[in-house]
Amino acid sequence: MFAVLKTGGKQYKVQSGDVLRIEKIAAVAGETVQFNDVLLLGGDTATVGTPLIKGAAVQAEVIDQIKGEKAINFVKRRRKHSSQRTKGHRQKLTLVRVTEILSKGGDKSGVKSAVGKFVAESRSASTSKAAEATKPKAKTATMAEVNVGDDLTQLSGVGPALLKKLNAAGISSFGQIAAWTDADVVEIDEKLSFKGKIVREGWVEQAKNLARKS
Repeated sequence: MFAVLKTGGKQYKVQSGDVLRIEKIAAVAGETVQFNDVLLLGGDTATVGTPLIKGAAVQAEVIDQIKGEKAINFVKRRRKHSSQRTKGHRQKLTLVRVTEILSKGGDKSGVKSAVGKFVAESRSASTSKAAEATKPKAKTATMAEVNVGDDLTQLSGVGPALLKKLNAAGISSFGQIAAWTDADVVEIDEKLSFKGKIVREGWVEQAKNLARKS
C-alpha cells in the first residue's frame, strides 16, 4: 500500500519504510507523529480523497531535525538604492521514517499530529489566551467603592481626575485634608503633581468648613 500525503505545502508519495525530508514540524527525535492530510491511498484498489480521505493517516518516526543545503541568493536593488549583496539560507527540515499507513481509524489513534512549528506555536498561544480568558478576573473597585468617605468634589477645582488621584493616595475625607500642615501640603502637592492647586484653591480651609457641616 502507498499513500499520498500533504505537509508543509507539498505532497509526498510514501510507503512503509520510506525516509522523507519535510518542512520542519514540532517534534523531537524518536517521537512518533501522524500525518492526517491523506489525499490518496493506493494498492489493489485506489481511494481518492475529496480532497482528503476521512480516517486515513500516515504515521512516522522522527529521526532528526536537520537543515537543507545552503542556497545562495543574489539581491540587487537598482535605481534609488543601487546596492547589491548575496545572502545564504538553509531551510530547516525534519527527517522522518514512515512506519505505518492507516486506511481508517487515524482520527482515533491518539498519535500526535504532525504540524509545523509556526502552527504549533500559534495553537499554544491561542490555548494560553483561552486559559487566561477563563480565569476569574480580579474585581476592580468602582469609584463609589473607593470613595467611601466624603464627597471631595465639593472642594474647589476637584474633578474626577483629581478625585481619583486623592483616593489613590488614601485621601477620602475632609477631616484628613483639614489636618494637613504646611509640610503636608508641600509633600502632597509634589507627590500628586497638583502644581500649587492646594494652596491656590484653599483646600485646607474649605475642608475645615465642610468637615464642620458634615
